[in-house]
Amino acid sequence: MIKKVLILKGSPRERGNSATLAERVAAGAREAGAQVESVYLHSLDIRPCDACDECQEKGSCIIEDDMQPLYSKISLADAIVLASPVYWFTVSAQLKLCIDRWYAFQASRWKEFHGKRVGIILTYGDTDLYTSGGINAIHTFETMFRFLRCEIVGMVYGTLMDVGDAEKHPELLEQAYQLGQKLGSQA
Repeated sequence: MIKKVLILKGSPRERGNSATLAERVAAGAREAGAQVESVYLHSLDIRPCDACDECQEKGSCIIEDDMQPLYSKISLADAIVLASPVYWFTVSAQLKLCIDRWYAFQASRWKEFHGKRVGIILTYGDTDLYTSGGINAIHTFETMFRFLRCEIVGMVYGTLMDVGDAEKHPELLEQAYQLGQKLGSQA
């Protein structure tokens, strides 16, 4: 059975450093035989959750925006990769908007996530995981995916400030590729 890997790119820069690492994950997953789809969240119209709780009554979110097609992609994926630069001590607003809308899965008790494999890509401008705020994003992901009963297969993160810095770090590119191999493999 071919694995489906969904990559959610949370950078406002379509070719930013987190996106570059995400593409290496995609290459590794494809090489392992997976079907890969990447979604550039910044180009989508994803509105914030209204807290209307209609999803609890109807079983799905009623907000008609670009999040609607993502619900089925998330449900059908065997693995999800979240890629984001660290902005103001956590993930980008683009990625956070998408994640907040996962609230609609509560109607099914988030069963769509149970057993999924997850990869995390984070880039930041500071030289330290802690002072950059990257650690806050990691803690959020660890808590969130434990709750959702997902396995975090791996994380790739590092100091990459200027556009193009990812290409100057072959060790991070290789880590991202290997993460893709793990996520895309049949094991």
